[in-house]
Amino acid sequence: MKLALVLPLAFAAFIGVARAEEADHVREASKAEAESFNARIYAGTPGDKAYACFVRRYDAEHLAKHPKQKAASMKLLVSAEVDGEDKQLHNSFRLGFRYRHRSGDFGSSGSCHHTVFTMEGNEVRLGCGVDCEGGGIDVALSKDDKSAIVRLERVRVWQHNKPDEDAERSLVAGADDGIFRLDRTDASECAALVTDRKELAALRHK
Repeated sequence: MKLALVLPLAFAAFIGVARAEEADHVREASKAEAESFNARIYAGTPGDKAYACFVRRYDAEHLAKHPKQKAASMKLLVSAEVDGEDKQLHNSFRLGFRYRHRSGDFGSSGSCHHTVFTMEGNEVRLGCGVDCEGGGIDVALSKDDKSAIVRLERVRVWQHNKPDEDAERSLVAGADDGIFRLDRTDASECAALVTDRKELAALRHK
């Protein structure tokens, strides 16, 4: 699919991720603004390939204050790679988490096509979606760039090491699961989210 078609569809997907009351209050970022945001995510110019890892493990005190929160821990790996055909930088994401009251590791992944500004507060967000109407997330950064702010309405997830028909679920935003603040850390902390051996080797050398 040509990039000219991908971008409008991706923007529509981003609007689907955003909360309904926010959908009319975003504007598309310019190329320069998107490049600036990429540099913030990857702590420098991405080059041909880059990774950014953000992690949060919620302690008992936090969970006691948020009794309806489903997630006990969460990892986010945002990746950038220059496509060999269109020579453009493409972002993608991998999300990993553990439920609070359910065993096993769960995860999701998809492409991140669009960067937008919110009209109020001028926050920059990267819109990421899961194929086949699997929902998605949008990713912002704290002012000091040390944390990722992950927002979701619904995202399709799978339990690791199980057949697809048994593993597929959705993480749906509730009273305490709509916004997550994850802290930037070394890319190796997100190695468990990567299954491709070549990519894993590249990640470990970052």
